[in-house]
Amino acid sequence: MTYFNSRRSAVFAKNGAVATSQPLAAQAGLQILQKGGNAIDAAVATAAALNVLEPMSTGIGGDMFALIWMADTKKVTAINGSGHSAAAANPEDVISKGYSSIPNNGPDAGLAVSVPGTVDGWQECLRRHGTMTLKEVLQPAINYAENGYAVTDVIAYQWAETEAKLKQRPSGSEMLSENKAPLQGDFIKLGTLGKSLRTIAEEGAEGFYKGEIAQKIANYVQSEGGWITEEDLASHSSDWDEPINTTYRDVTVWECPPNGSGIAALEAMNIAEGFDIASMGPQSPDRYHYLIESLKLGYADSLQYVADPRVTNVPIKGLLSKSYADVRRKNISADQAISNVSYGKPVPNADTVYLTVADKYGNACSFINSLYSGFGTGLVVPGTGIALQNRGSLFSLDPSHPNFLRGNKRPYQTIIPAMATRNNEMWLSFGVMGGFQQPQGHLQVVSNMVDFNMNSQEALDALRFSVDVEETGIVRVEEDVDPKVVSELTKRGHEIEVISGYKRIMFGGAQTITRDPETGVLTAGSEPRKSGAAVGY
Repeated sequence: MTYFNSRRSAVFAKNGAVATSQPLAAQAGLQILQKGGNAIDAAVATAAALNVLEPMSTGIGGDMFALIWMADTKKVTAINGSGHSAAAANPEDVISKGYSSIPNNGPDAGLAVSVPGTVDGWQECLRRHGTMTLKEVLQPAINYAENGYAVTDVIAYQWAETEAKLKQRPSGSEMLSENKAPLQGDFIKLGTLGKSLRTIAEEGAEGFYKGEIAQKIANYVQSEGGWITEEDLASHSSDWDEPINTTYRDVTVWECPPNGSGIAALEAMNIAEGFDIASMGPQSPDRYHYLIESLKLGYADSLQYVADPRVTNVPIKGLLSKSYADVRRKNISADQAISNVSYGKPVPNADTVYLTVADKYGNACSFINSLYSGFGTGLVVPGTGIALQNRGSLFSLDPSHPNFLRGNKRPYQTIIPAMATRNNEMWLSFGVMGGFQQPQGHLQVVSNMVDFNMNSQEALDALRFSVDVEETGIVRVEEDVDPKVVSELTKRGHEIEVISGYKRIMFGGAQTITRDPETGVLTAGSEPRKSGAAVGY
């Protein structure tokens, strides 16, 4: 069996485990568990620490989603902590400035800023399911922002990739060290961000959505061509949703509903379930081919239909139907890739961080927090250290599209936490950060664990593919893939690109925790392509 050469072992623990993309952030969450906090307390603490330790990927200027399993109810709940467009948002303003799509950075980057949902999402998670206060769980993040930390190698690489974006405006220097991206091992403090986190710790979410911080955000976005007002920020609230699910073999896989794109992963699983993947071998050309084709079909539907269901009719039940998957599966040939992937017609209805935490009580939290691109729009609100997301750039300007831009509407979201249950017990809490790679990673990780019985770390070490679902359709694979597999996939009509080095982070930043319901033992794994960690006690 061919694995990514990570030399990592799964982490086994009984009292609690945290897996995420930065070791100090994982320890921050673990400390909360050791102080008596539960999985939800630890998840918010970890997410806040990541805002400081991996600031190009996540932060209070972005959005969050979470799936939460509480042992006492044996139910999965979903929170949508993503923000709406401004009330005044409209396509005419975008088109009048000469754009055919919403710019995600540059001189009019303010157009891409939707209301940041993260802080209210954090507070709501703690209010409903936590045992600690926001002030308590933000302390590790505040400490690292004010007193500093040393930057890890992969994060230094990502920071350098976004340096030019930050330098476009004076306030970008708040996220640089002597006006440069920090190098591996460099020690950095983020003082203005620490001040903002301290305000939130003292005043709660209201300290972000009202008052001085809100005024600064609104004024700055408007100065950069956007629409966000203080009223838009003050009126924001998160939503508790019913999660969506499907079965894959003997497990039930859970995702947040649209406006998230987790439905693409579930549809792809429904399609792939019709093939005997286990008999093909984990690194065979057949397995690659059938998973790639299943994913392409699921994504074609996701990009066409996913939008804000509170504003637009999204055919969720139709897309998740097993009979619809049977119809879509007929498009797949054994020896030829689909050249022009189109969306189907289901029956109508009547840059990112991921972390996962499980505690000794049997609770679990699958949590994702993101700015979308590296440092989002590149807009850093002066004097706050708050990098603003560019999630609004995912709106469509096509008036016939469900994801068409309008005021007070949530955009299509790529960030998707996931869970899987077996026999009505939490079995797997997992996620794969990385934009449009996320549903692809979900499909591959679930297949690794269900079809090939891999453990939490092995499932992440296994080589992955990544389909460019937005533009070219190119299938990217890792350099360790057998050349014979690449040759066979090419013969079937797949356009293959082999990826090496740091660029392998495009295959996603996955984190996993499984729980044995009989013993309570937790098995945690962390992405080998990044500098994260799985920890437990």
